[in-house]
Amino acid sequence: MQLSDVIGQARTKGFLLQLRHSERVPHALLFLGATGGGSLALATAFAQLLQCEQPGEFDSCGVCNACRKAAHFTHPDIHFSFPSIGANAVSTDFLKQWRTALKESPYFDANTWLQRLGAENKQGNINKDECNAILKKLSLKAFEGRYKILLMWLPEYLGKEGNRLLKLIEEPPEQTIFLLVAENQDQILNTILSRCQLIKTDTLSDDEVANALVAHMDTAPERARQIAFLAGGDYHLARTIAENPDNDDATLLLDWLRKCWKGNGPELVKWTDNFAKLGRENQKQFLQYGLHFLRELMAFGLTGADTLRLRPQELITAQNMSKVLDFEKIIRVTALFNDNVYYVERNANPKILFLDTSIQLHQIMKSA
Repeated sequence: MQLSDVIGQARTKGFLLQLRHSERVPHALLFLGATGGGSLALATAFAQLLQCEQPGEFDSCGVCNACRKAAHFTHPDIHFSFPSIGANAVSTDFLKQWRTALKESPYFDANTWLQRLGAENKQGNINKDECNAILKKLSLKAFEGRYKILLMWLPEYLGKEGNRLLKLIEEPPEQTIFLLVAENQDQILNTILSRCQLIKTDTLSDDEVANALVAHMDTAPERARQIAFLAGGDYHLARTIAENPDNDDATLLLDWLRKCWKGNGPELVKWTDNFAKLGRENQKQFLQYGLHFLRELMAFGLTGADTLRLRPQELITAQNMSKVLDFEKIIRVTALFNDNVYYVERNANPKILFLDTSIQLHQIMKSA
């Protein structure tokens, strides 16, 4: 992947080019940006630029031996690390799926990736065995590239296992570079953050997302502009909307909220039983969508504007719900959803958790 393939991010591209041409590339860079904004795409393109044998003024050449291998994600000196599933799983077990995912689009999110691996009720992680594998890989000499590069996607999944990599990140072997790609700074060990130079990527504009949809997905310009507005700078979400106009999370959330409002016990039990079968990663994704809906609902309550990043049916529901959920109630529901994300990550029983949440939602909605 070349820098020219990355959507937008002109400011960050310029900075990365300066680093490459200055010959003073820090040994550890942390790309930090929102989901679907292109941080992974940027890091992948920068890895190719670093290994390029004949870099140009504005990009890698794209034709040398190193570029050809990097473009297929098979360069022997560009190593990838990412969340996987299984107690002893390592990234090399899933390289085939990883390369396929990157070739399709390097803008996917964690849930999409883990579902590709068949996560179901399993949660992703970067475990002890993966850290040991990284230590072993980077202890070897470069095979043919100028640098040994480790590109780690979502170091948030390291948890405390990140301590195993601290010394290596602080004092890496010669010509070794770490490229970390993260979305949530608060979930990364401070000891890792302090050893990296932070590169904050920009949120994509609606025009950038719309133009990419037209160019890469053959979306009609007017439809692309509508989708870009709904996506709010998340190109992965924009692609998902373009491919699947009826979002399952949206339909599921609206159905749940209606059932919670009615408070019919048997209906809530049936909904909870079905929801529990979705798997933990899908449940977390659903809750994240719910938090997005609540943010837009709060904006509507505060401003009264109907230019929300919601589709028509969602907007109608938000307008109706604003009559029963004031600012204080929205805050309570938001806290409830955030708590549920925490509990799902810690393997709470989904039937008990979401039935209890349904009852609490009914009480919040009906409270004076």
